[in-house]
Amino acid sequence: MSHARHAAVLGAALAALVLAGLVSFALQPYGIYLLSLWAVYTIAATGLNLTLGYAGQVSLAQAAFVGIGAYTTALLMPHGVPFGVSLMLGALGCFVLGLGLGFPALRVQGHYLAFVTLALTTLAFLVMRNETWLTGGIGGISNIRRPAGFASGRGYEFLCLGVLACVTLLAWWLLRSPWGRAFMALRENPMRAASLGVDVRAYTLLAFAIGAALGGVAGALYAPLVQYIEPSPFSLDFSLALLLMVVVGGSGLFLGPFLGALVAVLLPEWLRFLQDYYLVIYAALVIVLLALCPEGLIGLAERHLFRRKGRA
Repeated sequence: MSHARHAAVLGAALAALVLAGLVSFALQPYGIYLLSLWAVYTIAATGLNLTLGYAGQVSLAQAAFVGIGAYTTALLMPHGVPFGVSLMLGALGCFVLGLGLGFPALRVQGHYLAFVTLALTTLAFLVMRNETWLTGGIGGISNIRRPAGFASGRGYEFLCLGVLACVTLLAWWLLRSPWGRAFMALRENPMRAASLGVDVRAYTLLAFAIGAALGGVAGALYAPLVQYIEPSPFSLDFSLALLLMVVVGGSGLFLGPFLGALVAVLLPEWLRFLQDYYLVIYAALVIVLLALCPEGLIGLAERHLFRRKGRA
């Protein structure tokens, strides 16, 4: 990808964030909440896109990392720990856990690796549900306060968009660095990457760790957003939903998580009038979408754009 195209992609991502901030002034409180939720989902999906889309490592553990980040914030803030510190601690904890999860990826690949990450999601969910002394169990943790200065819905939305902007710049820098090129070489052909001097072991671990850390950041933002957490949002269903966000938007494409998260947030709302049938129709639409454009919505748009340029 040329320098000009890299800059255009980054500009499009930042323009989307600015547009989201401007649109929020015309939204009601529930719309502001959905916009904040989109920002949180995009951060989590960006982390998974780094692990899966760029490094080619299958992970079903992203929901666990989001949950760990959420519970870290919910448990530390009532004891006087500032929000920024709890966010960094949650991200750091997930980074370390991601390093540990990366070790099985050095020995197994494909669906075997998916089973390993699935085991972590299951273990984390059981701890959240059963260790009542720590997590509150199925009763959860309530009255989670938002950080000072961001207590209002719109104020917290701007905080979420600001963190997403920082994550976007970080991801853009990472993918343009030698690390990003090593990730993509690892995805295409690990043996060839190793023959070219890429430390497959180190970069595999790093891919898991960075993706996990961004999941922790998303979780740290999620807890004060909803102000009440319990285990069910961090089950395998959410890991699969995040996987769909990456695939629907475009796995391995920088803007994929932005569009995939938008579809995941808005489409169920648009179909909610169908009541008991909206989940079935939502699933059917996703299946049709992936059958028609397996490269995702961003990939479909790029293909259409290149066709038009070729005709011109």
